[in-house]
Amino acid sequence: MDNIRIAEDPTAVAHQCADFAIETLSAAVKANGRASFAISGGHSPKLLFSLLASRPFDWSEVHFFWVDERCVPPDSDESNYKLANLSLLLPAKIPQTNIHRVHGEVTPDEGALLYIESIRTFFGLANHQLPVFDLLHRGMGPDAHTASLFPGEPLIRNETGIAAAVWVEKFKSHRVTLLPGVLKQAGQTVLQVSGSDKADALHNVLKGPEDPLQFPCQIGTRGSNRAVWFLDKAAAAKI
Repeated sequence: MDNIRIAEDPTAVAHQCADFAIETLSAAVKANGRASFAISGGHSPKLLFSLLASRPFDWSEVHFFWVDERCVPPDSDESNYKLANLSLLLPAKIPQTNIHRVHGEVTPDEGALLYIESIRTFFGLANHQLPVFDLLHRGMGPDAHTASLFPGEPLIRNETGIAAAVWVEKFKSHRVTLLPGVLKQAGQTVLQVSGSDKADALHNVLKGPEDPLQFPCQIGTRGSNRAVWFLDKAAAAKI
């Protein structure tokens, strides 16, 4: 399948993701004068972010958003913003006006509302309109979760909202996450998945029954020609 690209190891995966991201963002800036890039947290993106920061690329017209965020202050080691800030935003000298972070330091509901308003303002959205990010970067957990949409989460059925606060029981953690309608709308989605602990989940997402409530990473990927999977051999072992 041309939307599945398998590399030797996580490092090679990150390099391929970086190439794809630069190509996609360059095309968006050329076409529209700016680009919107929604990024994820976790362990996988760190090398990707460092690679992006090291590329000879003009970031001045790229605007950064987050697929999800933990409800913690921006200087917390748990913050997805902090990871991106140290690995990409600061090294690449991204203008502050281009950074549209989730305010994890306020209450979860306040953080979600502020984030929704930030997105609506940037995209010039009317009520009930959803944003179309030029590039959306996602990962997948061993349980097939993506963003902060975990198996069984009722928000998986929400196709009309932009973002929401969510309680992740598995990690006893409040988060803010983009919602399925937004994930499905993205111009391009890149999924970065590495490790043998993801192999079963990846098989279920790609080849199992179509059931996003059980396999949330199917959202915006199953049957889509705008989602590209970048996998290492360990993650791809069962597909």
